[in-house]
Amino acid sequence: MSYDSAVASMFALGHELAHTPSHKFDLVHMRVLLEALDDPERAIPSVLIAGTNGKGSTAATLASILQASGLKTALYTSPHLLRINERIRINGEEISDDDFAALHEEIDAIAEKLVEEKQLPWHPSFFEMMTAIAFVYFARRHVEIAVLEVGMGGRLDATNVVEPLVSVITDISLDHQKYLGDTVGEIAREKAGIIRPGGVVVTLPQQPEANDVIGNTILDLGAVGVSAVQYVPPVSPGSAQYLAPSTQKNPLTAEHGENAENVSFRYRYPLQVVGEEILVESPLVGRHQLRNVALAIAAAEELSKQGLAGITPQSIERGIRETRWPGRFQILGAGVGWPEIVFDVAHNPAGAWALRSALSERYGDRPLIFVFGAMRDKAISEMAEILFPLAERVIATRPENPRSASPEEIRQAASRTGTEIETVAEAATALDRGRALAGSGKVLVVTGSIYLVGEVMRLLGGQK
Repeated sequence: MSYDSAVASMFALGHELAHTPSHKFDLVHMRVLLEALDDPERAIPSVLIAGTNGKGSTAATLASILQASGLKTALYTSPHLLRINERIRINGEEISDDDFAALHEEIDAIAEKLVEEKQLPWHPSFFEMMTAIAFVYFARRHVEIAVLEVGMGGRLDATNVVEPLVSVITDISLDHQKYLGDTVGEIAREKAGIIRPGGVVVTLPQQPEANDVIGNTILDLGAVGVSAVQYVPPVSPGSAQYLAPSTQKNPLTAEHGENAENVSFRYRYPLQVVGEEILVESPLVGRHQLRNVALAIAAAEELSKQGLAGITPQSIERGIRETRWPGRFQILGAGVGWPEIVFDVAHNPAGAWALRSALSERYGDRPLIFVFGAMRDKAISEMAEILFPLAERVIATRPENPRSASPEEIRQAASRTGTEIETVAEAATALDRGRALAGSGKVLVVTGSIYLVGEVMRLLGGQK
């Protein structure tokens, strides 16, 4: 089977949540598939990360720390920006097209046999197949540690078949209510499903409902709760640890070729295990990233306590500094005929607030033009009320995804914002329109969905 055929076969199963019935979310079936594959997940020491916002940034930072520590480190994330291979990496390198195609063909054949023999009632879903491919790939490459990002929820997510050395729970807010519940407490219960009896869970104080659920789950399971709050720095200039915002070069992905100067925070904090002070310099922009970096530091310390070799203050510093996580307040510098462009995958109200804060902090009153697209099942009206008042004009468009809201649906959802909204059917045309409106003095912001951000990045790869 060719790589293109393998990818097409995967997407035919249903892209992410599209066409995925609720009965797919069942770990029993995932375990049947993995048993037929000789249980590759049991051969992988792992960290499992759940949450609503920040879990990808936390996973990328932790994986970078572990790689800088000399460990053969796997990273499994979702969804992807540009190519499906991005989801499965070892030491920062994506799975090759040939390996992906071969593993897909092997696992698909086993899945079909299990269905034929009635050991499975239906073919595994897109995400179950992706997760199985990742586990087999990581096991056969003998990784020393895998950092796994939960796809959705936690309790019934396909990744939750592992026995993690450390569980991490990032910030929890409302998202995917159709599947996870209508309140923060209900959603937190799903996320807390990654906590193991007697296991270690790293988290941070957050909304009271989430705190109650996580705290009670830790008590009920006899787990060890570790707060990363000691690594969240004060951001006021009067504090002892605060140094200053740092303007530094933030390398973009190779497809986009340019560097832009991003503002991040530099600060010093003592590590608890070794008692040494480290200088934290993260290329991830925005105050919300301080919490994600803190979680990664605390998780690395817990792994060190458990005997994972090579984790030192120096490797933690280097890993944070070398973290690469595109599409999160990623800035593409202005060029001839092009404005400065900000990419950010703010896909829910909490993400929208983080983007609003980062935009205000960096650009102040500088005029902004938005290109915005979102999935129909997202809280579009809330995101619009948070973000659109910052914009001089919004261009509503539709990324190539069956779950996408139409431009007109976005305009109707955002009617109360009072912002001027144009509707453009396709992302390529929306990009051209945004470029024309922004000119050379305004900033173009592409946001609302990872699918829109990825599509625009692909378009720019051939234009800029």
